[in-house]
Amino acid sequence: MTTESAIKGFIFTDEKDASRYTLMHDGQLVSVLDYRDDGRTIALTRAFTIPTFRGRGYAAKVVEGAVADLETRGDRHVIPVCWYVADWFDAHPEHASLLRTR
Repeated sequence: MTTESAIKGFIFTDEKDASRYTLMHDGQLVSVLDYRDDGRTIALTRAFTIPTFRGRGYAAKVVEGAVADLETRGDRHVIPVCWYVADWFDAHPEHASLLRTR
């Protein structure tokens, strides 16, 4: 199952069958955020931007889209396994309530 939404000229997709969020622009894949979902928590395991698109903030856009999706759903807590995702949450403490506490 796939869920899509538009983010300012981009197509943001939750590819549930592949356990990843994707960000597309002009029909091209620009960034991916892999995850593992156990039904209670979602581990965001790897943010990756295609090398030719790096340096334009696309990894931040895919993380922002995932966080917005998870906040809307309200049924999962996040484990930021990926260093980039952990840094993103450090820079955006207003989303800290989404993080799983130990």
